[in-house]
Amino acid sequence: MKAKPAAGCDAQHFQEILLVGNPNTGKTTLFNKLTSSNEHVGNWHGVTVDVKAKPFDCLGQKRMLVDLPGIYSLSALSYEEQVAIDYIRAHPKTKIINICDLNNIQRNLALTLGLMEFGADVVLAVNCMDKKPLNNVDCKALEKELGIAVVQINAEKGDGFEKLKQLLLQPYKSAPQPKYVKNLNLQQIKLSFKQKIDDFAAIKVIEGDESVLKELGITKNDFLDIQKVAKTRFGYIATLQQRFIKSSGKVYGKSVIDKVVLNRFLAFPIFLLVLGVIFYLTFFSIGAWLSDCLTKLLDASVGNWTQMACFNWFGENSWLTHLFCDAIIGGVGTVLSFLPQVGLLFLFLSILEDSGYLSRVAFASEDIFGKIGLSGKSVYTLLMGFGCSTTAVLTARNMEDKNSKIKTALLTPYMSCSAKFPIYVVIGGAFFGASNVFVIMGLYLLGLVVSIILSLFFEKTVLKSKGQSFILEFPPYRYGGIKRVIKVLWQNIKQFLIRVGSLLISMNVIVWLLANFSFDFSYVPQSGKTSMLEGFGKVLSPIFVPLGFGSWGAASALVAGVIAKEVIISSIAMFNGVANESQIGQTLHDDASMVHFASPAAALSFLVFSLLYLPCVSTMVVLSKEVGKKWTFIGIIIQFVIGYLTALFAFNVFRAFEAFGVWPVLGVLFAFAVIMISVFKVVGHIKKPKTCRGCNGCE
Repeated sequence: MKAKPAAGCDAQHFQEILLVGNPNTGKTTLFNKLTSSNEHVGNWHGVTVDVKAKPFDCLGQKRMLVDLPGIYSLSALSYEEQVAIDYIRAHPKTKIINICDLNNIQRNLALTLGLMEFGADVVLAVNCMDKKPLNNVDCKALEKELGIAVVQINAEKGDGFEKLKQLLLQPYKSAPQPKYVKNLNLQQIKLSFKQKIDDFAAIKVIEGDESVLKELGITKNDFLDIQKVAKTRFGYIATLQQRFIKSSGKVYGKSVIDKVVLNRFLAFPIFLLVLGVIFYLTFFSIGAWLSDCLTKLLDASVGNWTQMACFNWFGENSWLTHLFCDAIIGGVGTVLSFLPQVGLLFLFLSILEDSGYLSRVAFASEDIFGKIGLSGKSVYTLLMGFGCSTTAVLTARNMEDKNSKIKTALLTPYMSCSAKFPIYVVIGGAFFGASNVFVIMGLYLLGLVVSIILSLFFEKTVLKSKGQSFILEFPPYRYGGIKRVIKVLWQNIKQFLIRVGSLLISMNVIVWLLANFSFDFSYVPQSGKTSMLEGFGKVLSPIFVPLGFGSWGAASALVAGVIAKEVIISSIAMFNGVANESQIGQTLHDDASMVHFASPAAALSFLVFSLLYLPCVSTMVVLSKEVGKKWTFIGIIIQFVIGYLTALFAFNVFRAFEAFGVWPVLGVLFAFAVIMISVFKVVGHIKKPKTCRGCNGCE
């Protein structure tokens, strides 16, 4: 197995150093600090799902640092753990940095002892990132006891790096076997096999490690004695704790806030309240003000200058003038004006993650998700879908159950990614005004509710899940710091600008050319002929008439949105001949515009359909790689049908609200829901096998 180079990685080969540790010990933070990288850091099991490598300077000598996914032991429970363990076993003569969290070192030492059993050359890096740590460790005494190098560091600030690098440059030296190993009767086990096996393999046989048993060609048998290994290993850790670790007595990650945040009745309402505050600040308060300022700045500088330059160079009515002003500057400027809101949304999500709150949300959701065939791991994937569906789908691979992985990956595109919220802000703002904050929040929740219902359907039919392990620790509530905030902001702004500067410009140019040239390549405003895009849009537009928006412009914008959802708004701006957000909103009410909506019900229907109808092309490609072409195709068809039916339902219900009032319609919907639930209950009771009282189900 080869390490995947991180961005900017030199192709030249350097001596490797493996970075190994439990999740949430500061492993990726150390990788970023040593290699000057910006890999994603989080409090989640599975944040790193692949092997990443990058060279770094080790006191004047180049070394290749390999960041492995977090593991708790050398026996895998998930995909990313197997990736890390396979890499360690494939590189037995490689120096290892085993990073432990000072606040949780007792548990982290189990992996350290496993690495020693393996015979690796281990440098134990005890990471202290808090001003007042819960533990105090005598590193020199622990080093003497274990027989391996021990150094205390601060991965965030760089403290202790000089000594760490000195230890990394020392010649390879296999770690001694832990003192308890001699009590495990390994020799007797090793003699039971015809082929020679080492102490590590013998220990894995005792533990019943499936990968090792398969490798040796045996099944679980009398050697299986996990409790024996666990007792000896953790007994030794208890001895180390008594002799070398002074504890404050506080429980790692425990907080009085959790009594409220994790309350079974309050957890979900609090989460909704937090999301509501984030959406208000992002879309209306700070975010809206910053967006307006940026729009005015772009119009006064780049927009005016480009328009005057094009008039002078090409003439006012030239198609080149309109191409630059409408497609490139107008279309891109429309989306670019949302840059502050994109940055704010990612910033708030990052703060929630770094603070440890999202870990609590995943824990609180585990019971609910377990009933629909998912696990707490799915929560992280779905929450990441609020940022970008493409990257979120990749995190689903850390699930050990294949069916759960397929379900989670297929459900991720239902989440409202950041590329969709310009659509909500522009169209929703034009028709719902200040109430749009509730519309936006409703759309985010709608995506989550639809995914839960679909997961339940899959669980009851073709994708039944097996039991899964879900290990999640609560980190202490903490603030990541100003540097971390600036890094997150810059990373997301940079990615947004790269996306706008490459994909969005090219797509806008293509859409503009299709909308302004006929099939015989004549310029439509001068020839008066039908454009290629209008011809194609008119073929599709009847499909959307039942949804309330049957214009060819709306249909064409949705087709373009399959490439990237941001293109929907830039396409509408081009079709309606405007260049900023406020002007788009005005044109959407005008029947003469190429894209318009006859009523708020039609606008809401378009928003719902935009949320659900199809994933973008990049997400489709990743889905195909992760779950296969068959399930990707099935998922796309199901998503389009769900999007269409949900938009149809939203359109007709909202029209009913407008015609009859809110409460009468809600009463009818409530009565219908009660009837349907009763029908399902009766059918379920009829299908239930009949049994006599007191028996366990005889025939």
